Amino acid sequence: MPNKFSRRFISMLSLVASLGAVQAQNKVTFHPDAPTQTINRNIYGHFAEHLGNCIYGGFYVGDTSHIPHINGVRKDIIAALKTLKIPNLRWPGGCFADTYHWKDGIGPKDKRPTIVNTWWGGVTENNSFGTHDFLNMCEELGAEPYLAGNVGSGTVQELADWVQYVNFPGKSPMSDLRQQNGRQQPWKVHYWGVGNEAWGCGGNMRPEYYADIYRKYATFMSGNTFKIASGANSSDYNWTEVLMKNIPLHMLDGLALHHYSIIDWGKKGDAVDFTEEQYFQTMRSTCFMDTLVRRHSAIMDKYDPKKKVALVVDEWGGWYNVQAGTNPGFLFQQNTMRDAMIAGVTLNIFNNHSDRVRMANLAQTVNVLQAVVLTKGEQLVLTPTYHVMEMYNVHQDATLVPVEVQSNSYTYKNERLPAVTASASKDKSGVTHISLVNIDPAKAQEITVQTGTAWHSVTGRILSSAKLQDYNSFTQPDKIKPVAFKEAVLKNNTLTVKLPPCAVVVLELK
Repeated sequence: MPNKFSRRFISMLSLVASLGAVQAQNKVTFHPDAPTQTINRNIYGHFAEHLGNCIYGGFYVGDTSHIPHINGVRKDIIAALKTLKIPNLRWPGGCFADTYHWKDGIGPKDKRPTIVNTWWGGVTENNSFGTHDFLNMCEELGAEPYLAGNVGSGTVQELADWVQYVNFPGKSPMSDLRQQNGRQQPWKVHYWGVGNEAWGCGGNMRPEYYADIYRKYATFMSGNTFKIASGANSSDYNWTEVLMKNIPLHMLDGLALHHYSIIDWGKKGDAVDFTEEQYFQTMRSTCFMDTLVRRHSAIMDKYDPKKKVALVVDEWGGWYNVQAGTNPGFLFQQNTMRDAMIAGVTLNIFNNHSDRVRMANLAQTVNVLQAVVLTKGEQLVLTPTYHVMEMYNVHQDATLVPVEVQSNSYTYKNERLPAVTASASKDKSGVTHISLVNIDPAKAQEITVQTGTAWHSVTGRILSSAKLQDYNSFTQPDKIKPVAFKEAVLKNNTLTVKLPPCAVVVLELK
């Protein structure tokens, strides 16, 4: 059998051969004169649910832990997410949100009641991580908190009290209680979810019923709050139609959408040991996000032609079978180059539809589903998804440069998907960035980019690996990480890029 060095040499030869066999039909054209909009930084948001080891054993190790922490929150996670420029963080769920009663998580930790997390693993929730812990952590991260309110098992008064507790600066019963618990000034939380998945774990409601419930809750959420309705499950376009028709625009700021890049809910497949057929199916579901955004946006446009209401894709990502030997309710899965492809393609879609998509949340941040960070005791691993989101953070709050993409097909059996996706933006200093993804696992792609501008220089970084199934482990934490990209050439107003198979590239043009 070949040793690891010969295998690596063979992989390098394969890469060189594939680069030599590039196709030449890919073309990306900038349209800088087209109407543009800002790519809202909140598109790059994250999600932290009381699920598995996302909070406990992930973010939060407690204030007596030997692991370096700030008020019980791991310092290394804080540093990693600051580098990521995480703009917002959604909490406490997810399905857990509609069983969560916020008053259980305030006051002295040893006096807080426990509950059973019936959604995720049937474990006991001791409520040691609550409102103060989360909002103080967001301040440390420099991220906007996004609180998901309990509509499924809560009351209007309970949510109204939570808003007052965290936001009211004057004297009131809730602000007095906040001050008794050690916080003098309010946190001024802007983003609020009015329930979660009301069509499913949030109450199995009909859209007509939820629209009325939403109106009732929103009426009593005082102050400067950005209210986000529980939106559709993937292609349930009727849900969007009913809510947009029945909720007055002055009561609605955002409408959620949930879609996971899943193969089959009954047979999700392994996170690492997957076939090309399973990879193709995953990417087909990923590319479907573009259709979803277009169709839900078209419905929203009928009732909101000025695009006041944001489409908030506050759950997205890959979902596979849990890792063998782990609690099936904890949703722990590894993160491979397949997940990097999901992230790159999805973020390109969001960027290109940033007129309507103005907030999104990857599910989830630590140790759950398509996590950006994995932990094991004191160890921490940054996943391929983390690296894609770090590379892409140059697009945050930049001006979209509309692009037209002509792509070769990635073909599997009798099905086809676009091999290349792209998005571009111009930042406040005048620097342009373009992100390119090649999802084809076997064929390199030569891409001609018509920019319309005589640039002086191009630099970039690439994320790639020899196999789709490669991942960063606790024994090889840096197996996949961005490196300098040299296969981009500028000549006059044209940029030529040779993109290897299964790769993400972000270029900087000056």
